[in-house]
Amino acid sequence: MKVHIIGGGNLGAAIALGMAKCATKNEITVTRRNTTSILYLEKLGVTVSSDNKHNIQEADIIILTIKPYQVDTVLAEILPFISNKIIASGVSGLSIEALQSKIGENHQAIRIMPNIAAQYAASATCISFNEKHAEQGQKVVTIFKDLGTAPVIDEKLMDAATVLAASGTAFALRYIRASMQAGIEIGFDWKTALAISAQTVKGAAEMVMEEQIHPEQLIDRVTTPQGCTITGLSEMESHGFSSSLIRGIKAAVKKIKGV
Repeated sequence: MKVHIIGGGNLGAAIALGMAKCATKNEITVTRRNTTSILYLEKLGVTVSSDNKHNIQEADIIILTIKPYQVDTVLAEILPFISNKIIASGVSGLSIEALQSKIGENHQAIRIMPNIAAQYAASATCISFNEKHAEQGQKVVTIFKDLGTAPVIDEKLMDAATVLAASGTAFALRYIRASMQAGIEIGFDWKTALAISAQTVKGAAEMVMEEQIHPEQLIDRVTTPQGCTITGLSEMESHGFSSSLIRGIKAAVKKIKGV
């Protein structure tokens, strides 16, 4: 398919990069007012333009990875030049109903929430769409399955998905950083500590995804009576390891909902 990404910031560029590497049958265009920072994408066969309308009439799917305040301006710019397009929005807080009202019934509004790991085909991209647009929604799902996982969720959970999947990237990285710092304290240089910490997190995630079981069952495999693992876990929990993470996620959801 021909995919037109409007907004070549961190997220838009990550999606374009992932598609260029992992979904090579697609034709990709990405736009940004100042293209200097994304010209490297051209070496991967991606079309880069400062014009949001560049060949947009040929696109099968238009992906919006822009700021909320830019939506009306961008839509006013492109709508006169397109007809019957799938418009997938990664704009935080913009509901399907609101987007559909802006683009008109001639187009199909789909809501997506990828994260920047899309560039490594490791994004958890949550997708929502109205039942009447199920066929178009599944096309978007197919694209993002090439970039990781692409669960279809109820739209009322999209704000929560933004925190769990997108903000969650930062939360996971903060754990890796803390683990690396601990590694330095117990004797490793920072590069070795980082490599071990990052690979350990990757391995744990792959076990959960492959086996599809509760994490606690996997934890049981590496904890022995009176061992160092259970001692470390108990110390972390006594200082609020799990509860602080849960509170952080819930606080972020309240922030995005404006509560």
